[in-house]
Amino acid sequence: MNPPALLQPQPLGIPVPNPSPASRPYWEAASRGELVYQRCDGCGMVALRRATICGGCLSRSLSWARSAGTGTLYSWTVVWRPQHPSFTVPYAPAIVELDEGWRMISAVVGCSPDDLGPGLRLAVEFHPASEDISLPYFRPAPSS
Repeated sequence: MNPPALLQPQPLGIPVPNPSPASRPYWEAASRGELVYQRCDGCGMVALRRATICGGCLSRSLSWARSAGTGTLYSWTVVWRPQHPSFTVPYAPAIVELDEGWRMISAVVGCSPDDLGPGLRLAVEFHPASEDISLPYFRPAPSS
C-alpha cells in the first residue's frame, strides 16, 4: 500500500487575487513573508475582511498588525477533484484560528491528509503563486 500523498503548496499559475487599494497592504506584507491583519484603533475589533470602516463601532481608524503566524486547525476538507485545472491534488483548504483570536481561510501543507485533526498546531509559511502574489499556507508546527 502506498503512503498518503503529502499536501503541497499549489504551483505557479493558479488563479490569483487582484489586490484592491484596501487589501494592497496585506499582499505587500505577504510578499515579504509577513502575515498581517486589520484591527480597529477605537474598539480593538479585528476586521475579518480588508475594510475601511470598523464593523463594530464604525470608526475609520483601522491599523495593520503583524500576526505571529501561529494557531490551530479549526476546520478543513481535503480536495481530490480540483476546481480549476491548474490546481494539483490533494489540497486541504482550512480555517485556521490564529493565536491573536481571529480566523482565516488558507490551506495546510507539509503533512498527509491523515495527519489533519482539530486543534493541530500550525505555523504560517508563504509560497509564490505568481510573480507578484505570495500566498500564506500553514504547516504543522514543530513540537515544543
